[in-house]
Amino acid sequence: MTESELWEKELTTIWDRLRTTSNDEFIDQIKKHTDKISADEPNGIADFERACAYDSTGFEKNAEPLYRSALASGLTGLRRRRARIQLASTLRNNGKLQESIEILREEKENYSDELDDAVHAFLALSLSSIDQDKEALSLVLESLSKHLPRYNRSVYNYSKELIK
Repeated sequence: MTESELWEKELTTIWDRLRTTSNDEFIDQIKKHTDKISADEPNGIADFERACAYDSTGFEKNAEPLYRSALASGLTGLRRRRARIQLASTLRNNGKLQESIEILREEKENYSDELDDAVHAFLALSLSSIDQDKEALSLVLESLSKHLPRYNRSVYNYSKELIK
């Protein structure tokens, strides 16, 4: 096992303890673990994991600058997409609805992967927060249509009719 793989495995172990330890202890464990790769230098992965720790324990205001830092430092791959989704969710929780919507619309238009439904879900929440419920429902139904055992095409088509 490489050093990087070992670090990731230890990170997973810490995350598995999220609800079995106090929030402060959990955040401290994440900080100590991410210090192993950041050594007081900017590091996108470390900032992302710290942001996730704050976000998962209800400290969205602390998470926001760390998500921004992680993205600014060139975070890539699935973590980059997760950081954009989670930043948008955090922005919604922090009352920055338009920025949340902008980020999620960009993700919806420019990328596609296993997190597409998450993008739709969080975009729907942000749209609903500004009373754009028809568009929000359309997104939710579009995502749901992919997972139905029947009526996929009908639900998808109805989702599009909502926003005509």
